[in-house]
Amino acid sequence: MSRTKSDWTTPTDIKAQLQKLWDRGAMLASMVQGEPLFPLRLALRGPNSRQLSDNFAEVRDWIAQLTATAGPYRIVWRTVNHRVLGSNRIPSELWIDSMEDALGLIGKQHAASTFTAMLELTQDREPCLLPWLSKRPLQAMELTLSWPLLLQTVDWLRHHPRPGIYLRQIHIPGIHTKFIERHRGVLTELLDLALPQDAIDTEATGSTNFCHRYGFRDKPLRVRFRLLDPDIKILPSGTDQDITITREAFARLDLPVRTIFITENEINFLAFPPVQGAMVIFGAGYGFRNLAGINWLQARTILYWGDIDTHGFAILNQLREFLPHAKSFLMDRKTLHAHRPLWGEEKHPETVTLTRLTAEELALYDDLRGNKPGNNVRLEQERIGFQTLLDALNLISPSPAARAETP
Repeated sequence: MSRTKSDWTTPTDIKAQLQKLWDRGAMLASMVQGEPLFPLRLALRGPNSRQLSDNFAEVRDWIAQLTATAGPYRIVWRTVNHRVLGSNRIPSELWIDSMEDALGLIGKQHAASTFTAMLELTQDREPCLLPWLSKRPLQAMELTLSWPLLLQTVDWLRHHPRPGIYLRQIHIPGIHTKFIERHRGVLTELLDLALPQDAIDTEATGSTNFCHRYGFRDKPLRVRFRLLDPDIKILPSGTDQDITITREAFARLDLPVRTIFITENEINFLAFPPVQGAMVIFGAGYGFRNLAGINWLQARTILYWGDIDTHGFAILNQLREFLPHAKSFLMDRKTLHAHRPLWGEEKHPETVTLTRLTAEELALYDDLRGNKPGNNVRLEQERIGFQTLLDALNLISPSPAARAETP
């Protein structure tokens, strides 16, 4: 492709090349690494030999434009001999000789000075964090005001590994719970560099597990449940047996129930009819840490009732990581097609392969993610007729409790 006059490098193009280096963090990273980035040769596009002849006036203007602002960059010239125009000098190379010149051209002297102060502070207090500054210099710049406090937090954790207290109880001037919670992502990366391995629970990942990862106390996981059998009581008679307790207390209950329903919809949870020898747990979408490791659940029939859509089956798939024997309830093809007029649309369907579904569940999941019943079909659990629920419960527990009349 032939080069046109619009392709010739301009002072604006030179500035843009340096701005890209800044935007990639390369300039600041080189300050951390101690590896000089300059002198740096820049890309230069100029006229070819034919354009020198045919567009000499434009070439002369182009050279004048480059030399008019040549202070921050250095031009290397070459001599071109032409049979008509004679001997002429044109730019052949462009160089930025120093970091100071580059910063001056793109107006980043103050920002670089700020970063230098952060770098010096880190070298003095927490040199183990220099690799993070090198990797994420632009993110560091966004944390300028918070950086001294972040370094103090890292220092405190190094001297108080796995402290066993709430974040609220950290005594560092200027640092409070909201500060740590706001910076959990950054602190995770910094603490992983600064702390010894025995001070980190590497299996606790994600920002929600920050406290567990570094040995802080966290607010306890809770389980909300209703006892569906009127003959099984924890609270006094005549009291609604809708109970919320900590996971630890729930693990010690070992309730005399045979069947445990888990439902994701609160109204379904509240309206669940009486069932002999049963209880219902209010789920919370993805995440079943509050049910993990509770031994007595392994000896009960677990029935999960979620939406008939791709995410409903994905949540069921995740539940089986903790309760492998859990079965689906009212999440079948018959129920889906019986409620066709009530179908909705799933906004962001799941598409991953699920490995813990039964053959029947997987076939329906594959149909849903393949849009075979329709486009992004979704049947929410609360749209399923109450009589359908009663009929399904009657098959499980044919008792007067399960045969309650529909209001």
